[in-house]
Amino acid sequence: MDIREDDLTGPEIAKLLEAHLDLMRSISPEESVHALDLDKLRQPEITFWTVWDGNSLLGCGALKELDPTHGEIKSMHTSAASRGRGVADLLLRHILGVADSRGYERLSLETGSTDHFLPARGLYAKYGFVATGPFGAYRPDPHSAFMTRDCR
Repeated sequence: MDIREDDLTGPEIAKLLEAHLDLMRSISPEESVHALDLDKLRQPEITFWTVWDGNSLLGCGALKELDPTHGEIKSMHTSAASRGRGVADLLLRHILGVADSRGYERLSLETGSTDHFLPARGLYAKYGFVATGPFGAYRPDPHSAFMTRDCR
């Protein structure tokens, strides 16, 4: 598997992100879907990566700088056909390394609170993320689980 910084222009990533948004909308009420579309991911404070196996796109994830000491993990998604292959684990370790190289003191994320998101919450917990309250512009939401990890 190969991780690449992605410019979000390829048709493969557009299709994967649309599948991600469709899945999130099928699980959570619209007002509780915090996944970003292509345009919202094309911001200077966001770095976006894709995971490939040859010409096959397996997954994606992003790191948003909230301030010089605090980052947010965004848009973690593994294609349905690639789940169980360690894509998210590989990408999360990559993002943690980038956050460390940037000197972040804290990483946070928002994911779902329902059973559908148990594997995601388990993966984040494996890497030291703990439940916390809303951060940044987020507000309390029964469909959201907020997690954070101290990096120093």
